[in-house]
Amino acid sequence: MRALLICLICLPSLSLAAGGDDRGAPKPTPTTTTCNGVKVWDEKKKRCVRPKQSSLETEGLYGAVRELAYAGRYSDAQGVLLAIANQTDDRVLTYWGFTHRKLGSIELANAFYQQAIAQNPNNFLARSYMGQGFVDDGQPAQALAQWKEIRARGGTGSWPEVSLRRALETGQSFSY
Repeated sequence: MRALLICLICLPSLSLAAGGDDRGAPKPTPTTTTCNGVKVWDEKKKRCVRPKQSSLETEGLYGAVRELAYAGRYSDAQGVLLAIANQTDDRVLTYWGFTHRKLGSIELANAFYQQAIAQNPNNFLARSYMGQGFVDDGQPAQALAQWKEIRARGGTGSWPEVSLRRALETGQSFSY
């Protein structure tokens, strides 16, 4: 096990920043700079509104979840998740897991990650977040297993693979 971790640390690092995709931290919008509580910025109404009253489509709500989670507003992110119609979507399940993990409910988080992975075994983000939770929980062998699974499924060099590798290297997980 120790040899595997040493080899993992020796791998070259890849940049985590990328254009407008899910690789980097989300850019702040009025959802996090202006709105308080479980509200999102509605561009059409030019004000903060409850997520279900917004004109945001699923992708916009999902973006608000990412932004709120990155800002450490996990309960608010969960409130926005509730507004997404398809609660069985693997991305929604992944963010339920992420927010629960960050709020300290590790078992519940892992249940959501497992549901997401059962729906989409190639959900690298769910695998990465689950692995990062294992790192946070002092379980590097389980984290390493998720990292290997991401790589075996073609995720080498992806943000989920690199972020989990870095979490294994540093002992620190990511907030987005």
